[in-house]
Parts: sequence; C-alpha cells; structure tokens
Amino acid sequence: MHRGETDHFHPYDVSSGGGHGHNHKGTTQWQTPHLGDHHHADEPDHHHEPDLDLVEKAFVEGFQAASDPTSFLRLAGIPFEAKLADGTELKLLRVAQERRVDIGALAPHLGGQTFRYDPLPAQMVSKRDHLVFVYFDGTKTRQYGFEDARALAAR
Repeated sequence: MHRGETDHFHPYDVSSGGGHGHNHKGTTQWQTPHLGDHHHADEPDHHHEPDLDLVEKAFVEGFQAASDPTSFLRLAGIPFEAKLADGTELKLLRVAQERRVDIGALAPHLGGQTFRYDPLPAQMVSKRDHLVFVYFDGTKTRQYGFEDARALAAR
C-alpha cells in the first residue's frame, strides 16, 4: 500500500502479498525458455533458472571459444556421467549446437482446430543457438537441453 491509500485491489499488482508495496518482489522469469525436441512430457519439471535463455546464450558463446571444452563443461556443471532415479546410467557422448531461426508464426483460429500462418517480417525473425547434450544410456542415445543436462548433476 502507498501512504494515504486504503486497502484496495490493484489489477496490475501481481505480488502475492508476501512483501510491502509494489516493488518488493523477487526476480522473475520474464523470458520463456524454449522447449525443444529434447523435452519429454514424462520428465519431471524442475525450478527454472531466472533468465535461462541468457545463461544458455553465454554458455554457447563461451563453449565455442573454450580452448579446453571438457574443462569448460566441468565449470558449467555439466556431468560426464549421471545416474537417473530408476538406476539408468548415462554417459556424455556429444555436445551439439543447433541454430534455430524462427521465420513464421501460428495462431489458432477460434475453436483451435485450424491455424493461421504468418511469415514474420525481417525485424521479427529470431535466431538462437541451442545446445543438445547427447548421452548414452546403455542401449540408445538420449538428448538433453542445457537446463536438463545441468539438472542431471544434482541427481
């Protein structure tokens, strides 16, 4: 509440009541991490690091310039070996970099059965580098994104 105001609802105030005033909030994730082909619905969700896309971008830049990629992976907390909750052991085989360029957008029509496609104008085209960490589980390879690979170290 501001001085001199009565207790009332602010439609733009998204604080959960845990602080005093509008500016008493923690850091929020305003970017949405992009879910790639590595994301599986059966994987448990975990807390997303604030500004994850910026952290991953910095990692990509540093990894490309690193004279010793294995040491760089160690510094970043990417495990070379990991064990899943079900006992499956993973071994890191490869770090692959993908460049993704979004050139179009989809918007669902009313009812959601059909979609509208619009090519993006040049100033709205987005380019981003995405890392894929390829692990071998004893029978097949599994791909993990940056955040998921870092989470393997905590298991």
